[in-house]
Amino acid sequence: MGVGFDLLFFISFRFSNSKGRNYKILNPVNSKKIYLISGERSGDLHASNLVLALKKLDPSLSFRGMGGDFSKTAGVELAVDYSEVALMGFLEVVLGFRKVLKYLSLVKKDILSFQPQAIILVDYGGFNMKIAAFAKENGIAVHYYIPPKVWAWNQKRAYKLKEITDHIYSILPFEPAFFEKFGLNVAYVGNPLRDEIEKFSPHEFFYQKNELNYQPIIALLPGSRKQELQAMLNPMLDLVKEFSQFQFVIAGVENLEPRLYENAKRAGIKVIYNQTYDLLSHSIAAIVTSGTATLETALFRVPQVVVYRTSPISYAIGKRLIRVPFISLVNLIAEKEVVKELIQDDFSIKNLREELTKILANQQVKGAIFQGYDLIAEKLGMESASKNTAKLILDSFKK
Repeated sequence: MGVGFDLLFFISFRFSNSKGRNYKILNPVNSKKIYLISGERSGDLHASNLVLALKKLDPSLSFRGMGGDFSKTAGVELAVDYSEVALMGFLEVVLGFRKVLKYLSLVKKDILSFQPQAIILVDYGGFNMKIAAFAKENGIAVHYYIPPKVWAWNQKRAYKLKEITDHIYSILPFEPAFFEKFGLNVAYVGNPLRDEIEKFSPHEFFYQKNELNYQPIIALLPGSRKQELQAMLNPMLDLVKEFSQFQFVIAGVENLEPRLYENAKRAGIKVIYNQTYDLLSHSIAAIVTSGTATLETALFRVPQVVVYRTSPISYAIGKRLIRVPFISLVNLIAEKEVVKELIQDDFSIKNLREELTKILANQQVKGAIFQGYDLIAEKLGMESASKNTAKLILDSFKK
């Protein structure tokens, strides 16, 4: 999730009236029930791996909550599918915040009905900060896995996070030092992408399976949300005809409407689904929408150009409030520019052509990217985030 998304939810919720609720205060007694909430694809994936790690340590645990297919497959009984709530961009969130508030209310009522011993929140800061406050009001322990990116803007929110959470588990190595300044004790548990990539094995017949030729592959990762796809894909497609010696392949998302990829299919560009890691393992370069995918691409050591575009209103607000020098996780973790970021007006066919040409043809540029990737891998460490977090959560139950 991009650093600006928490900001968009926060601002939109400022327009809503969250006071005046009369909920019954709970005294949860069932030590085997956990309510879990994720709000987009990467969070859903990490949530599912955490559930599996928890079940391995304690098979008697039961889970309910909000998530997607990954969580459902892992054994979470879904009260809400996150795809019903997903929005991107300030304007879209403001216009759709009534829908979000409806699901926020639904989830709160479902928590009261389920009566869990603890709530595990995964990323999705704007929504989950509201749930955390609600849970604390009702005496439910709050575990936050992948906390909101409060270091990016309005850093005083860290004080609020301290009030409404019991345990925080960070997946970014620079976060604990930041949170300590606000009196929070945050555990760095490792990065969950390590867990995913370690268990991945490339498909032996990837080219044949997907009816690809043997030209070098440039991967296009336009995002996992409808609004991202609509904003990012067509500018990426405009580039294809200028690099005829390569084949471009799109990492498709199966839960999005197929019609969103029609322009690509009409242009003869292959869209493959649920094979992002296979695609990255066979690619020589990538164009990636800012988000978790930028870090995945780095860990597969694929040179990349990071892109991002949102509505002019969203961008203007975000530019005024966000206080970090980069938007991609790659550059944020490295604390320097490792990969080029083309944001908003800089995301043009001219700039994209220039940057892609550099990483394809300039060995010095490519070498500098690989050095940056090595630094990131070192900073992330080799810990299993899912196992570490599961153990810490269960240890807290004993206490």
